[in-house]
Amino acid sequence: MTNQPIHDGPLGPEPYLSVVIPVYNEQENLEELNRRLTAALDQAGYSYEIIYVNDGSQDESSDILARLHDEHQGRVRVIDLTRNFGQHMAVFAGFEVVRGQVVATLDADLQNYPEDVPILVARLEEGFDVVGGARQNRRDSWFRRLPSKMVNLVFGLVTRVRMKDYGCMLRAYRRHVVESMNQCVETHTYIPALANTFAQRVDEIPVRHAPRQGGESKYSLLKLLRQSFDLMTGFSFLPIHLVSLMGLLVALLGLGFGVFLFVRRLVVGPEVEGVFTLFAILFVFVGLQLLALGLLGEYVGRIYREVRRRPRYVVRRRLD
Repeated sequence: MTNQPIHDGPLGPEPYLSVVIPVYNEQENLEELNRRLTAALDQAGYSYEIIYVNDGSQDESSDILARLHDEHQGRVRVIDLTRNFGQHMAVFAGFEVVRGQVVATLDADLQNYPEDVPILVARLEEGFDVVGGARQNRRDSWFRRLPSKMVNLVFGLVTRVRMKDYGCMLRAYRRHVVESMNQCVETHTYIPALANTFAQRVDEIPVRHAPRQGGESKYSLLKLLRQSFDLMTGFSFLPIHLVSLMGLLVALLGLGFGVFLFVRRLVVGPEVEGVFTLFAILFVFVGLQLLALGLLGEYVGRIYREVRRRPRYVVRRRLD
């Protein structure tokens, strides 16, 4: 597969590779990130563009990105969003304007090595549609790693594509996969899982991981849980099916327990010793009902958000 421009576009010769980087309050890392990424891509010999999507940063990220655009005209493009719409919506804003035949995504925190982008692209050129990175020796706390393992397990069950690290943003996609994702208009989605639904061949390779040098992590435990709910309700009816199955099993158990108590009453006579057992069983029933109600509310809430048809993001300015 050639790494030369395919044809001319409105901004000049179209590059082979587009790198989309969402940015939110990463002023400490942007200049180093751009230096290392451009050096790696220059050495690999790709024609490329780097698209930074400023996701409503409150620090000096916007000014730094404008300066990088001025210093690297033709290779660095910047999209400023009006506010913080979230990492995945920022990536979608970049996907809408990519010109490369291959598209890579990368976080701006420098925990993933920019030098690993050409490695993913080379693997993609072996005939894959999507190549993800699996972070080796993660430099995050157990507070981050444990929920991530649970999320990866859930993602594998829901998407039926088992991968070790769905949470790694260092990934490479064929252009047709990105264009297919752009046709999806839902306001809450998860890009790695969505991409796998449009890809025929998916692979995952180990990539390096570094501790964060500057800035703060934008992911909390609550956001990870929210992300899991978005994935489960956005890609599958499995939660509803599981709750229905549990409801059926509990109903059968309750029926059997009722028959047992009736027979026991006939044999032993009236007794009150089992009142605490009855309360415990009642609490189980109530808990399952609340769980089912919450899942139904999650699905209804997603439907409500989608029927309003509000834009996924709003662009304040573009520097091309």
